[in-house]
Amino acid sequence: MERLQKVIAAAGIASRRKAEQLIADGRVTVNGKTVTELGTKVGASDKIEVNGVRLEREEKVYYLLYKPRGVLSAASDDKGRKTVVDLFPEVEERLYPVGRLDFDTTGILLLTNDGDFAYLMTHPKFEIEKTYVARTKGIPTKEKLKQLERGIVLEDGKTAPAKAKLLSMDKKTDKGIVQLTIHEGKNRQVKRMFEAIGCPVQKLKRESFGFLDLHGLNAGDRRELTAHEVKQLRVLAETGKIR
Repeated sequence: MERLQKVIAAAGIASRRKAEQLIADGRVTVNGKTVTELGTKVGASDKIEVNGVRLEREEKVYYLLYKPRGVLSAASDDKGRKTVVDLFPEVEERLYPVGRLDFDTTGILLLTNDGDFAYLMTHPKFEIEKTYVARTKGIPTKEKLKQLERGIVLEDGKTAPAKAKLLSMDKKTDKGIVQLTIHEGKNRQVKRMFEAIGCPVQKLKRESFGFLDLHGLNAGDRRELTAHEVKQLRVLAETGKIR
């Protein structure tokens, strides 16, 4: 059972706030009866109409995309740039990305039409780990790596404890390859963390999301998540463990 306004919003008819107004205005019926109480819950078999039009509920879908460079993490773009949703032309459901990756960042990105799932995957309180590999200008010292692990003070707050590891370095070109694992998702967080220690990112890839990785995929490839993977991701978010 789900709240009526949430079901209306999930169908793409209106935002949740607007859906609440539609209910309060008496413009929504459930099984032929007008409903004005916002706490009303409905099930899959209930017939819902908004302004006399039958609401069609979308089946929940979940995808893993290996996001390529030069693609926007958005459902649409008013500047006409290519978005991650454009990579799913045959999918009829209304997809949107779970969180985001920068325009020039590659790697794992989830897409879905399930708002609750997206919330579990992105809210920092659920602490789902995401691992990035960055090529940096400058080779981070052990102390700088410890700074990343302890947390960096950014303009929008201090980052949570992280895991950082220098994978390789090239002293001739003064470049490093660093693995960083975080569970937050502040705007441009990884890049800003490296900028703060004086080792700006030149190239960035998200290699894992929770227990998911990019095995067998090339940039631009995608696959549906299995029902088991979706269940396990929910369990991981809610308990911090995989069963």
